[in-house]
Amino acid sequence: MNDILKTFIDNVKEVPGFIAVSVTEIESGVAYDSFTADEKFDPNLASAYNLEVVRAKLKAIEALGLKEEIEDITITLSGQVHIINIAPSKAYFIYLAVDSKNANLGITKSLLNKYKVEINKAL
Repeated sequence: MNDILKTFIDNVKEVPGFIAVSVTEIESGVAYDSFTADEKFDPNLASAYNLEVVRAKLKAIEALGLKEEIEDITITLSGQVHIINIAPSKAYFIYLAVDSKNANLGITKSLLNKYKVEINKAL
């Protein structure tokens, strides 16, 4: 599993505008692994706060009786884009932050979907 996470992170680091990434278990809030290109940006702390966003959205979908699955939650800031990608199993989520000046949202999401395939199989 560690090899799969390492390969995933190595691939995601090549996404244009990459800032940080983490893979976090939804139930416990524990990060399986993370990496940042900016020492001032703590992806584990960001994931801990975004875990509450994920839990709230999952509860809202349940309360509304929707038969829908969350694929991702995109948060657009003035200089960054944060993507919270929830696994089909709802066991974990991937948190990815990119610099909006250097990233293309379509390419970023496409690459993320490509790179997460092996994690989805393993977890």
